Amino acid sequence: MMEMMNLLLIRHALNDWVGERLAGWTPGVHLNDEGCGQAMALAQRLADVPLAAIYSSPLERTLETAQPLANAYALTVQVREGLGETRYGDWTGHSLKELKEEDLWPVVQVYPGGARFPGGESLRETQARMVAELDAIRDAHPGQTVAVVSHSDPIKMAAAHYAGLPLDLFQRLTISPASVTAFAFTRFGPHLICLNHTEALPSFRIEEHGEKEVQ
Repeated sequence: MMEMMNLLLIRHALNDWVGERLAGWTPGVHLNDEGCGQAMALAQRLADVPLAAIYSSPLERTLETAQPLANAYALTVQVREGLGETRYGDWTGHSLKELKEEDLWPVVQVYPGGARFPGGESLRETQARMVAELDAIRDAHPGQTVAVVSHSDPIKMAAAHYAGLPLDLFQRLTISPASVTAFAFTRFGPHLICLNHTEALPSFRIEEHGEKEVQ
């Protein structure tokens, strides 16, 4: 019987660009004071979760979110390029107010499957490399619980994939700073345990076809 594997998808904590500018892969975007507090609180919220490994996007804001959690578990943060933010190309660094005037903006919102950022990735490419990275992590940790620190859009797209939602509906999901979205993977497929969770995690208990699996 396949052992249940639990995957925690964590968005980086708050920084001064959130809600204001499209940071993308801009270097030097660090957590602000509130974000540092969120990262510490995240480590406390997950204190009772038996984490086997912690993975992160290579960007500073994700690494700074992952480090307090890694310190609490005496684990090393494992950096994976494939967990990084969407490559927004020419849009990188621009204000959201400015970008909302672009002809591509409504396409990104209502038909993201058909959107490619000028000089950057398509959203389908982001989803494909994010899911491929997560599947590789899952394969490396059968029967374990693993935390992955990444970014809002890649997490939303991965959550849509595992929940069986079309990519064109991924914008309906909300992923807040320092939130946890958790999936349990069983022999019957992925189960969404929580989405955009900012409190203590619920139990990883799956009941299916009369069977119970508990982590």
